[in-house]
Amino acid sequence: MSTPSPLTLISGRWAVSLRVWVIVALLKSMLYSARRTGKKLSTAKDASPSMTNSEPVLGEHIHPHSLGVPQSLSRRTLLTGMVAGLGVALCGSLIKPGEASAAGSVVKLPGFSAFSASVKTLKSGQYYLVESTGLPLHNMMIGITNWQQQVPVPQPYSGSNAWKIPVSPKPAANPISSKNNLFRGAIALAADGVPIFNALNNRGEDSYLIGELDKWGGHCGRADDYHYHVAPLHLSRTVGATKPIAYALDGYPLYGALEPDGSKMKKLDSLNGHIYKGKYHYHGTNTYPYINGGMYGQVTVKEGQVDPQPMAGPFRSDGQPLSGAKITDFARSGDSKFALTYTFNGGEYLIDYTATLQSVEMTFTDPTGKQSRETYTRK
Repeated sequence: MSTPSPLTLISGRWAVSLRVWVIVALLKSMLYSARRTGKKLSTAKDASPSMTNSEPVLGEHIHPHSLGVPQSLSRRTLLTGMVAGLGVALCGSLIKPGEASAAGSVVKLPGFSAFSASVKTLKSGQYYLVESTGLPLHNMMIGITNWQQQVPVPQPYSGSNAWKIPVSPKPAANPISSKNNLFRGAIALAADGVPIFNALNNRGEDSYLIGELDKWGGHCGRADDYHYHVAPLHLSRTVGATKPIAYALDGYPLYGALEPDGSKMKKLDSLNGHIYKGKYHYHGTNTYPYINGGMYGQVTVKEGQVDPQPMAGPFRSDGQPLSGAKITDFARSGDSKFALTYTFNGGEYLIDYTATLQSVEMTFTDPTGKQSRETYTRK
């Protein structure tokens, strides 16, 4: 796990120290001024025409719903109160929201760190918490020929619904194979914050071989949740050839084609992993099981999936398979606007949609230009 450089720590502490020094100096100056002045604030009817604009004047008529200043309040008392309030405000500015989640402290994890702009990693007790929208930075959906009419939308993988990866994974007495288990939910999380499901779909079919996956190894589930079914080996170009491209939900890392020291990948066990230099890890491969072929480490399995893991609730009815359809293009504008193009029976269809964590608005255009619209509220 990487740590901030000494230079970063020094510069950060120097900046905070300087701001504290400025605050203290300002407070001392104001308190000194308060001590020198014992005069009371004048009311408007007692004010002299020669009073300068620097002297605060309180009118005779205070708005009945406003907080007025009693006429007997001394300048020293008022300035002392102002000093206290200013001190609180300025000191409060030293604390920046977002530097650490309420759920834990921000940490850096190899692999995830390369996607820090879109993926947040924290540590809380026995788990690393990973927050993301579940959408990758790369393109999606193009090349799918076995499509169930689902589209990718952002998911609320944050806070109490964040991904949980054990900090200290432990070998299981009886490892679990994904050949006959774990057909629901994710079994790993990619470094870009996208979940990875069993290479076999919920019908026990190899998703890759039957055309369900796009050029990047992913597609969308019933909750319009994008996820991979094979190893996203292309992420090695971003994270580095010797860094993990994913972590299994048992806590063990998953590497690409090379070992962590840069050497050629050694022989793998039935779970697509091995012990190398005293530590266990998985590898991504181009052949089945493609990813971790189960769970080498200790996990809890409930109703066919690893527990705990986030929920991705559907906002509309399940899409149905559209035999003969092929997704030919996918475009994204910003964080919430998307467009998916597919061909079917010789015609070209378009789905334009805007998706946030609160709502989804979809416009469907057929080959004749006829349009229909659907709007959903997400819970």
